[in-house]
Amino acid sequence: MTKQSIFGRIAQLAKANINALLDSAEDPKLMLDQMVRDYTNSIADAESAIAETIGNLRLLEDDHREDVEAATEWGGKALAASRKADELRAAGAAADADRFDNLAKVALGRQLQSEKEAKIAEPQIASQSAVVAQLKNGLNAMKEKLNQLASKRNELIARSKTAEAQTKVMDAVKSIDIMDPTSEVSRFEDKIRREEARVRGASELAASSLDAQFESLEDLGELTEVDARLAALKAGGASEIEK
Repeated sequence: MTKQSIFGRIAQLAKANINALLDSAEDPKLMLDQMVRDYTNSIADAESAIAETIGNLRLLEDDHREDVEAATEWGGKALAASRKADELRAAGAAADADRFDNLAKVALGRQLQSEKEAKIAEPQIASQSAVVAQLKNGLNAMKEKLNQLASKRNELIARSKTAEAQTKVMDAVKSIDIMDPTSEVSRFEDKIRREEARVRGASELAASSLDAQFESLEDLGELTEVDARLAALKAGGASEIEK
C-alpha cells in the first residue's frame, strides 16, 4: 500500500498540466507559489519514502549475498566431511567414518536451506529493484516539473511587473495631457495666448498712431512750402513796382 501510494502521488504530480491549472486559476501567481511549495514538500516526502525503499532493497541484497556465501561455505564443509569419512573408512575406522558422513549430511542440509532462501529472495530483489527504478524516474520527473513551475512563476512575475509599470506610465500620461482643456497646462497656455494677442493689439495701435503723426508732418511741410512760395511771389511783385 505504501509503495502504491508513492507511485500514485508521483504519477499525479509528474503528469500535472501546468497551463491548464493556470487557465483555471483566479490568481496564477499565488497558485504557482502554492504549487511550488506543494511540489517541494511532495518531493521531500517522496525522497524520504524512496530512500527507505532503497534501504529495504539493500537489506534484501545483503541477505541474499549472505545466503549465497553460506551455501558455498556449507558446501565446502560437506565436501571436507565427506572426504574425511572416506579416508577413515579406508583406514578401517567405520564408526568415525559414519560420524563424518553424518556431518556432511548436516552441512548439505544447511547448504540446501541457504540456497532455498537465496532463491526465494531473488524475485523479491528483482521486483524491488524495478520499484526503485520507477520511483527514481518519477522523482526525476517531479524535479523537472518543479523547475518548469519555478521558471513559469518567474516569467509570470516579470510580465506582471511590466504590465503594472506600463499601466502607471499610461496613467501618468493621462494626468498631464496638455491637450486636455480642463488641465492646468491648457489654462496657462490660453492665458499666454490672450496676453500675446493683447500685445499684438497694442503694437498695431501704436503703429497706427505713428503713421498718423508722420502724415501730419508731411501736411505741415506742404503748408510751409506754400507759404514760402507766396512770400516769394510777393517779394517779386514789389520789386517789379519799384522798377
